[in-house]
Amino acid sequence: MSDNEVLMKIRDLSVEYKTRLGQVSAVDHVSFDIFKGEILGLVGESGCGKSTMGKALMRMIQPPGKINNGQIFFDGEDIMTYDQHQMRSFRGNKVSMIFQDPMTSLNPVQRVDEHIVEAIQVHEPGTKADDALGRAETLIQKLGIQKRRMNSYPHQLSGGMRQRVMVGLGLVLNANLIVADEATTSLDVIVEAKLADQLRDIREEFGVSLLVITHNIALVAELSDRVAVMYAGHLVEIGDVEAIFDDPLHPYTKGLLDSIPNIKLNEKEELYKMPGEPPNLTHPPSGCRFHPRCPFAMPICAEQEPVLVEVNPGRLVKCWLFNEHAENAETNTEVSS
Repeated sequence: MSDNEVLMKIRDLSVEYKTRLGQVSAVDHVSFDIFKGEILGLVGESGCGKSTMGKALMRMIQPPGKINNGQIFFDGEDIMTYDQHQMRSFRGNKVSMIFQDPMTSLNPVQRVDEHIVEAIQVHEPGTKADDALGRAETLIQKLGIQKRRMNSYPHQLSGGMRQRVMVGLGLVLNANLIVADEATTSLDVIVEAKLADQLRDIREEFGVSLLVITHNIALVAELSDRVAVMYAGHLVEIGDVEAIFDDPLHPYTKGLLDSIPNIKLNEKEELYKMPGEPPNLTHPPSGCRFHPRCPFAMPICAEQEPVLVEVNPGRLVKCWLFNEHAENAETNTEVSS
């Protein structure tokens, strides 16, 4: 895709945390693009760096963590150069976030209308309360919440309704990108499916892009246009959702998909479990971080880190099995659009 169709460019981004056990590279030199109007799924095991990546895109990493390398371009501007005043305007107006547990994100002593009106007035000083309330009511009803619920407190709403309020807070300022961090984890499957439908409708109606961070592979298959797969702080594969599910290239991606329970298993077949455990990121393995668990590991995998290479248009993978494509990759920070 052309640069005109790219909303956010992430280049060579690294995030580290200082711990008593050592320094943890939660996100390690990661590069990818988010296109305008797309839903991009970001998947991987717990601890792979997904949520850290989502927070880094809004520069919300708090000590002892820090972004120590990389650039984040939004509509051509590098937000890593923004001061705190610019970032306060950027958050909400340009990029907003839906967190995993709305009960910890919503103020328990504020009603729904107060949450949304406050968000509008903080980011748009001078907006009259009546005007803000009218916008809030219109948006809430579009999200399938009855007007009378505007006077409810968070504890008076169901889990699905609280998440829709969080979606409303993300949309009320006309953000261009919404980062949904495990937004459906605490919901039952029926409410999860309804929220997924609403996220698709929101994309169509408002033209926003969504970054859906989740470990739920089935949700990604249903909701996303493209999928990015992370492992131990590295981006190991990215491409069209159908292509990745039909033909996973990276051994880790294949292992993730094989781990999905299959109701068609006969009584003699066993559920697949990926061998080994994710590495300790205070002392990550040399070379490819997946090689200790990889059934296709070669000597070079333990010696040298592979680069992210384009195997097919828009399809990138970080694996020595595809080293014949590496000669066409200028650096591991370049991402073909």
